[in-house]
Amino acid sequence: MEWQPDEQGLQQVLQLLKDSQSPDTATQRAVQEKLEQLNQFPDFNNYLIFVLTSLKSEDEPTRSLSGLILKNNVKAHYQNFPPAVADFIKRECLNNIGDPSPLIRATIGILITTIASKGELQTWPELLPQLCNLLNSEDYNTCEGSFGALQKICEDSSELLDSDALNRPLNIMIPKFLQFFKHCSPKIRSHAIACVNQFIIGRAQALMDNIDTFIESLFALAGDEDCEVRKNVCRALVMLLEVRIDRLIPHMHSIIQYMLQRTQDADENVALEACEFWLTLAEQPICKEALSGHLVQLIPILVNGMKYSEIDIILLKGDVEEEDDNVPDSEQDIKPRFHKSRTVTLQHEGGEGEEGEDIDEDEDDDDDTLSDWNLRKCSAAALDVLANVFRDDLLPHLLPLLKGLLFHPDWVTKESGILVLGAIAEGCMQGMVQYLPELIPHLIQCLCDKKALVRSIACWTLSRYAHWVVSQPPDAHLKPLMTELLKRILDGNKRVQEAACSAFATLEEEACTELVPYLSFILDTLVFAFGKYQHKNLLILYDAIGTLADSVGHHLNQPEYIQKLMPPLIQKWNELKDEDKDLFPLLECLSSVATALQSGFLPYCEPVYQRLHHTMYSQQPDQYEAPDKDFMIVALDLLSGLAEGLGGHVDQLVARSNIMTLLFQCMQDTMPEVRQSSFALLGDLTKACFPHVKPCIAEFMPILGTNLNPEFISVCNNATWAIGEICMQMGVEMQPYVALVLPHLVEIINRPNTPKTLLENTAITIGRLGYVCPQEVAPMLQQFIRPWCTSLRNIRDNEEKDSAFRGICVMIGVNPGGVVQDFIFFCDAVASWVNPKDDLRDMFYKILHGFKDQVGEENWQQFSEQFPPILKERLSACYGV
Repeated sequence: MEWQPDEQGLQQVLQLLKDSQSPDTATQRAVQEKLEQLNQFPDFNNYLIFVLTSLKSEDEPTRSLSGLILKNNVKAHYQNFPPAVADFIKRECLNNIGDPSPLIRATIGILITTIASKGELQTWPELLPQLCNLLNSEDYNTCEGSFGALQKICEDSSELLDSDALNRPLNIMIPKFLQFFKHCSPKIRSHAIACVNQFIIGRAQALMDNIDTFIESLFALAGDEDCEVRKNVCRALVMLLEVRIDRLIPHMHSIIQYMLQRTQDADENVALEACEFWLTLAEQPICKEALSGHLVQLIPILVNGMKYSEIDIILLKGDVEEEDDNVPDSEQDIKPRFHKSRTVTLQHEGGEGEEGEDIDEDEDDDDDTLSDWNLRKCSAAALDVLANVFRDDLLPHLLPLLKGLLFHPDWVTKESGILVLGAIAEGCMQGMVQYLPELIPHLIQCLCDKKALVRSIACWTLSRYAHWVVSQPPDAHLKPLMTELLKRILDGNKRVQEAACSAFATLEEEACTELVPYLSFILDTLVFAFGKYQHKNLLILYDAIGTLADSVGHHLNQPEYIQKLMPPLIQKWNELKDEDKDLFPLLECLSSVATALQSGFLPYCEPVYQRLHHTMYSQQPDQYEAPDKDFMIVALDLLSGLAEGLGGHVDQLVARSNIMTLLFQCMQDTMPEVRQSSFALLGDLTKACFPHVKPCIAEFMPILGTNLNPEFISVCNNATWAIGEICMQMGVEMQPYVALVLPHLVEIINRPNTPKTLLENTAITIGRLGYVCPQEVAPMLQQFIRPWCTSLRNIRDNEEKDSAFRGICVMIGVNPGGVVQDFIFFCDAVASWVNPKDDLRDMFYKILHGFKDQVGEENWQQFSEQFPPILKERLSACYGV
């Protein structure tokens, strides 16, 4: 007997659906309560599916809503549905997938997918065969509805469909979908391509077996008049470029011609999909060869795509010159920020450490309030990556265009020219240098343009050339640029303030101490901005101040600068509540300032320290949720900044608090980032005030030992570094702990593919351990000497390298046999020193000569024949061997 609704029950459900469409919040709340009650009755779900599929007398929005409420119930309680209810729902869905209304069909499709994704693909064996069968229906609605459902299933469960768990249904589905590429309805053609597209990136076997048919079918659709179809064709070709470029290469010329057309498609969504093609192609090794002949056509198309569209301009109020800096920000515009925990690196490589090189996500956020990704951004990104592939060969195609754009009377065109100039900055820098002396002043002039969007893009583009600006005499460009950028930081338009602040932070990183003569002027501006900025830009302002402190360091430690900067920062600090997320960026900023000001930060320490301490303490480890872990991490990092900046002065603060107890808890936190920051702080406190750390060493060392686990690179790195700092303070008292840590360290230094920073820190800590406990460490010398030498030969002379090499020399004294087989590596490492301290040089001298005397003149000659010439010269010049 089929289930039938009870009339009274049905009326009650319909009333509920009507009420839930009411805008009144009280009514909404009543509806929620009623839903909770009705969910106690399993056949409530039968009523919902009945309204969706069978109650044709009701209006579509109400029927669809009934289906969406049912979908939420399936999500939340499906495992509690009685089998009879679940079966009734499934049957009704399949029987009505061809409903005449597109809205109802789509709702049923969503419902089917939600049931399927509840692990039901395995227990609903008739679903896929039935949907595939329904594709053959003469009735358009049935065919379209089934395809809609299949497309959603393919999107949600692509991996499962390609697995043995279901007996590989794709072997039937993919050939079936391919037949529909030729269907007379554009909607069906579009569904068919979209279904197959779900399986490209995962390289599903069934698709790979049919790859040639797929590509031919796509080519056949190249001229399709429907924009959804064209969009899906473009999307397919972009993904195939990533996974099966071998199959596209024979047709590359015509694919490129096709994509050149599509990138100019009248439909922006098609143009955007096509534009992705150039971004993807740029990452392929064949890019240069494939594109060289087409740059003539491609470059003008990309440049043209970089203009704001009319809709962008309306949304950005680009034509209304407005000062909006006294309008408060709406909270949902503010992206959440995440604090990046501290990783201890050695300050020694010539350039940036590898940590410093993650590319900013917000590289191109010159218009992030729009839909996040659009044709303008995609075109700019494509030009940027192509500039990095073709370098200066791009310029002959660009320069003639650029002239016309940069000086164009129409502001939209001029704005796009400035964006082009910024996009090519990285790739075409060599070739651009000759034009920069006249272009940079022009861009600086654009900072005063009457259009806010021109002013903001000029900020971004100038920041991309900051490196060159700083390399010129300061009066030439740095001073005028800085003067204008600081004015823009106080612009009346919020978007310009934001762009100027970000650009200024980039300039600070490049200019570093070149900014010292202008510090007073810079601080006046940044402090003034404090009073002027709305919420979102304040966060960027903190960043600019933190970067300034990092860039000029101790030069900031002047009474006049401290008096300008600290009162507004501390005022913000006091205004913000403990749970306010703005504390993060402010803490990061204070951390940089504390490190730069060193003792100058002392008067401000107490309130900051007390609050951190109080907040961390009130978050006992069992009670807090993840977001507050963020607070812990930032607080630990700020305390590290204080310890590093204040050095010995931090002693008095630590003495009056139970920070060591807190640290003990944080070091055992389940979250790796919390542990990572606690080990950094432990190392900093060890350097700054060891007497407070020493009583805890017996408890801390086992925890440090268990964290020497390279699975968490940064945690392991910071723990290793902290152990090295503790060695230097403990001296011979380190003995009981050697066995806890040494085997782990030796294992890490011998692992393949260990990141450079971790290798260097490990080598230094092994050296320090050997320096204080040579008898315990030297017996293992042979197991680590070779990787030890190779990882430390590249770092600059510094304190850490010094202590590590002293350790190695002492260990060689205890166990000379341990170094014999790898002595050439030791020679090479010694030669990497530019000027070791005298007593260390003596140690090297004794070991080298001792070895030479030991083996005899003739053997030494043979041995040193293997040296590269430069090594031979250095050893003979410095050590007379």
